Amino acid sequence: MITEEHLYAIALRECSLIGDINFQKLIRTFGSAEEAWKKAKREFSKTDGVGKKTIADIGNEEYLKFAENEIKFCEKNNIQIRLRHLKEIPDLLNECDDAPAIIYQKGNFDDSLQKISIVGTRNMTSYGKEFIGDFFEASKSSKYISVSGLALGVDKEVHEQSIQFKIPTMAVLAHGFHTLYPPKNRKLSEKILQEGGTLVTEFNSSRKPDRENFIQRNRIIAGISPSTIVVETGFGGGSISTASFANDYNREVFALPGKITDLYSQGCNQLIFQNKAASISTVKSLIDSVGLNHSKEKVAELFPYSETDIQLTDSQESIYQSIKAHPQVSLDDLAQMISVPSYKILPVILELELLGKVKSFSGRQFLAI
Repeated sequence: MITEEHLYAIALRECSLIGDINFQKLIRTFGSAEEAWKKAKREFSKTDGVGKKTIADIGNEEYLKFAENEIKFCEKNNIQIRLRHLKEIPDLLNECDDAPAIIYQKGNFDDSLQKISIVGTRNMTSYGKEFIGDFFEASKSSKYISVSGLALGVDKEVHEQSIQFKIPTMAVLAHGFHTLYPPKNRKLSEKILQEGGTLVTEFNSSRKPDRENFIQRNRIIAGISPSTIVVETGFGGGSISTASFANDYNREVFALPGKITDLYSQGCNQLIFQNKAASISTVKSLIDSVGLNHSKEKVAELFPYSETDIQLTDSQESIYQSIKAHPQVSLDDLAQMISVPSYKILPVILELELLGKVKSFSGRQFLAI
């Protein structure tokens, strides 16, 4: 139900210097968007960190007219308006300090279901496509929601595989609902809704798919899920920003390793090497790690191996046994423990991750598998 509070929230958020964080400051001070709209200009000194310049636009009638038109647009197009301060946005996303003040949503989803964000390059290779297919095949009996960004390449494959395996999927857009970008995915967006999925965006109907919006969009993809999987990406690809947001939010990040000569594996390899993502060694271990291990189906491994086939080198064995004896040991503690510099330990840990012997966590902590 759209209320007066939704009207004032949209108007307040439209003010030029009222971003999501300042919006929350005003809500904490005045209790509601309506009260902030009516009182903030006179009583701005009550709000820590919000100066006179920041609230200069509050009270502008043009923004209220904009909000009225936005509400009419949403009602006409079956778009829900969800406000963070009314606890209407997903719980996990709400934990993020810079979560959107407003979410526009088409379709519905069960917020109690676990969400798994899966992202990657628009230039997906057969390697990435095969991995995505294997992941959805292996997790098809689990109940969860896949989350991606409706871009071409990896995102598109994630949404399509979700639909194929009857797994609800959520597409996070980088623009308002007045358009659909890229246009090639319009039919896919309609199919997502038809199959019980969801489209969400923080952008109102006046916002176009500008370049900067995609980075902003990525923080929602990272914040809404406990785990983010990076399938393929090059150096500096958009998925790197999603992984960075996920790290900042203390979420788990997993990356699919590849050859160092493969352009769209280089970003994933870098994330793993820098301890910003755990290496994916098998589909089975990934499903266990993200908590989708309830499947009774046989799970095929991405890189099949037998425990008896793995022969560790002396340095690998030494580091592995030390990690095994001290679960979730930090890199610094491990270096001190075995009297080896951390820069010499990291490459060996990466090798152990690729062999499926070690799992890394945020904060440069490690666990023997």
